[in-house]
Amino acid sequence: MSEEAHPLASVVAGLAMLVSGAQVRWLDSRPETRQRVYFSNHTSHLDAAVLWASLPPQLRVLTRPVAAREYWEKGPLRRFLAARVFRAVLVERPGETHRLASAREALDLLVEALGDRYSLILFPEGTRGTGESLAPFRSGLYHLGQRRSDLEFLPVYLNNLNRILPKGEVLPVPLLSTVTFGPPLRLEPEESKQAFLDRARAALLRLSHL
Repeated sequence: MSEEAHPLASVVAGLAMLVSGAQVRWLDSRPETRQRVYFSNHTSHLDAAVLWASLPPQLRVLTRPVAAREYWEKGPLRRFLAARVFRAVLVERPGETHRLASAREALDLLVEALGDRYSLILFPEGTRGTGESLAPFRSGLYHLGQRRSDLEFLPVYLNNLNRILPKGEVLPVPLLSTVTFGPPLRLEPEESKQAFLDRARAALLRLSHL
């Protein structure tokens, strides 16, 4: 994959920041080119684009949102943005009858997408919420940490995007939002799945109050 940004990437990033009115904060962390998984709450279709746009250009080109294939493959514009601008990693929603196999395939895809240079944007709740609470995390963060012990996991809290583009709406409401990056975490040796997921979720919840 080329590490040169698409010519429209800066335009799309600028539009995302304009529409969202996003103010970006880095608390006890800073932008770095090391491989990371940026994990965030999920309340709006704007989430992935705004988080991606909030990164400096030199990080943006190395960071790939993880997104649902069924949404981003609807229509030529979405397909173009996903493939050429965001360079998203598109995953299938796990089916009820083959959930475990689907989860393993998705994990393999994410590990392959990381390679030795790229970072990911991930929404561990698995689906959009209302913005009023944070759902329990699915296990993908933990399994990525097991497969790649060198990864940093950086919590990012997105505030107010659910009001700027509510579920089911097409036109954004002119409001301000904040994107808050917190201190990075790592999966500790011998840390259990539930302990790590609880710790990651608590880190994201702390940012919601700052």
